[in-house]
Amino acid sequence: MPTADKIYSLDSLIDKRKEWKDQKVVFTNGCFDILHLGHVDYLEKAAAKGDKLIVALNTDASVSKLKGPTRPVNNENARGRIIAALAFVDAVIFFSDDIPLSLIKQLKPDILVKGSDYKISNIVGANIVIENGGKVETIDLVEGYSTTNIINKINQ
Repeated sequence: MPTADKIYSLDSLIDKRKEWKDQKVVFTNGCFDILHLGHVDYLEKAAAKGDKLIVALNTDASVSKLKGPTRPVNNENARGRIIAALAFVDAVIFFSDDIPLSLIKQLKPDILVKGSDYKISNIVGANIVIENGGKVETIDLVEGYSTTNIINKINQ
């Protein structure tokens, strides 16, 4: 499947989610500005927790608001295509809010995943997923890998 075909609008992803009703759908989100080993490891482990992986990407405006005016390094179209190119990613969707709460409410994933730097009690949408019979899990991050560290190293 061409990578662009894995990038969905909300309406089309809601329809796709209905098609996937008998499969275990995993949801995660992030900026994924400069793809690195930590991102790939995290996404691969997230995908292994179910049958389909949805990755929600912050829009450029959202990344700038969260990370500062010099971010993102790569625009949302580039980030979306790169994430969609990963074989274990089934769908990519953009969101412009600070948090993906609306997407979680509408897509009703079976498993919500974040990095182990989050406590389950602090993960946005955890209560919604649990109330719908789903699970919330964390994944250990690969130590020493972050986009900020990469940017700082380049700037040195």
